[in-house]
Parts: sequence; C-alpha cells; structure tokens
Amino acid sequence: MSAPVGVVAATGSGRVVPAVLLILLAALPAVANAADLSFATLLMTRVMIYAIAALSLDLILGYGAMVSFGHAAFVGIGAYAIGIASAHDLWEGAITFPLAMLAAGLFALVTGAISLRTRGVYFIMITLAFGQMAYFTASSLSEYGGDDGLTMWAQTEFLGAEPFGDRTTFYYLVLACLAGCFVFLRALVASRFGRVIAGVRENRLRMQAVGFNPYLYQLAAYVIAGMIAGLAGALLANHAEFVSPSYMSWQRSGDLIIMVVLGGMGTLHGAVLGAIAYLMLEEGLSHFTEHWRVIFGPLLILIVLYARGGLGSLLRRGGSDG
Repeated sequence: MSAPVGVVAATGSGRVVPAVLLILLAALPAVANAADLSFATLLMTRVMIYAIAALSLDLILGYGAMVSFGHAAFVGIGAYAIGIASAHDLWEGAITFPLAMLAAGLFALVTGAISLRTRGVYFIMITLAFGQMAYFTASSLSEYGGDDGLTMWAQTEFLGAEPFGDRTTFYYLVLACLAGCFVFLRALVASRFGRVIAGVRENRLRMQAVGFNPYLYQLAAYVIAGMIAGLAGALLANHAEFVSPSYMSWQRSGDLIIMVVLGGMGTLHGAVLGAIAYLMLEEGLSHFTEHWRVIFGPLLILIVLYARGGLGSLLRRGGSDG
C-alpha cells in the first residue's frame, strides 16, 4: 500500500507551511489596523471559519475518499443551533456551542450510517439528498425566519463575558479554533485511526482481511467531520449575526469541495490554503463582475491540470527547488 498523501505532506513544507500561515494570520490584525484596513480583519475571520469547515471535509474527502456533497448541512445545523437558541434567549456559549456540535454530530451519525452503506456516485447522491433535506427543513421553519433566515440580536456570551463583541478578540478566538482543529486532525490522521482510514481508501478488502471494520472507522470519521463543521457553523452564526438556509445549500457544499481540491486533498494545510485562496479570489473578482465564477472556473481548471495536488503541491515543489 502506497504512503498516504498526508504522510508525505507531514514532512518538509507540511511542517513549515502551517507555521508560516499561523504567524501571518496572527500578525494580520496589527497590520490591518496600522494600514487602516479594519475590514481585512472581518474578512479573514470569515475566511478562517470556512477554513475550519474545509479542514473537516478534508478528513473524509482527502484522507477517506468520501465525496460528500452535503457537508454544508453540518455547517448550517451548527449555525441554526446557535440561532434557535438565541431566539429562545439562550446565549451561554458553554451550552450552545457544545449543543451545535452535538446536533451536527448526531445528524452526521444518522445520515452517515445510511450513506456509508453505499459507495462511489451513490454515496455522492445520497449525501446530496440528505443535505437538501436539511436545507428544505430549515426553509420550512417559519417560526425561525423560513427562507428569509433568522437574525440574531446579540452574540453568544461565555460566562457573562462577550468575547465576540470585539472584532479583534473574535478574530483571535477563531484563529485559536482553527489552530486547535488543525492540531487535533493532524494527530488524528497520524494515529492508528488515521492510518486505517487511509488504508481503507487504498484497499478496503485488504483492511477487512487484517481484521478492521471499514464501515465503523469511516462512520467515526464522518461524525468527527460533522462535529467540526458544526463548530464552524456556530462561529459563522456569531460572525454574521444571522443564520440562513443558504448555509446548507448544495452550492455551498460544492464550494467546500473546491476549497479542498484547490488547496490539495489529503493535506490539512492545503484545506486552509484552499479556503483562503477561494474566498479571497471570490472577494477580489466579485468587485469587477457579478459573474466572477466565469473567471474563477478556468483558473481552477489550470490549477488542476498543472498543479496536481493543488496549491500545497506548488509549495512543496518550491521548497524542494529551494
């Protein structure tokens, strides 16, 4: 069995790139304030939230070869858990954040138990169906805004403090969550559990022959990914102070897949790079035309054709050339 891509990425630039990214992200608020670009802090907070969601998808897509077209449903469920709690005047984050992650994890457990009994295109279609089911369920919640979404009149509190009220504090809290998720997932994929997931991707029958149950391992990975995506949704709800069924749409799931592919599947820092590149390109190109995807599409095709392994592979090449 060949070495997983993530194992290769764990050497060389796989250690350097995350460290450089962390330093740059940590320095950004100070640079933005000095340059009077406070909007950059707000934008990068959103980017890092989606980077957390992309990391969670990379666990099952990049390492487990599970192409989920309903991953945004977990983000939306996490966001709605926060939004619905706020509608009932429940603002304590020590309660609502675990609730958001548990709700997303429960949905992942139920839907994953069914979806993982299929493979290939059937798995893609059934995850898409479950994602759309969550989308239309949220759209039908007229008590919580329905299609129009739900506005939050305040942000989550933690033990009486309001850490999300300050833009810079919010930024560093999201950065801490991103770093924590990265470290956790890196340890997970380097563990026996991660090696089994990668082994199932390479040769399912061989893993069964040596005594592992691929279904249970994949289901566990699916639930973990769902819970991390739920965390991203909880942060997104506080960032926008608004929750919407659009968070769960199949288009948003497609965006997350593009982020992972763009950065490099099976490289955790690649998922972060992909989220940054995708959302920054979206922000930049959308200022020129509302049809920015027409420009972005060919760029993505060029990256896929000439940079197999995504942006992460380009950095590895650059490091080896240096």
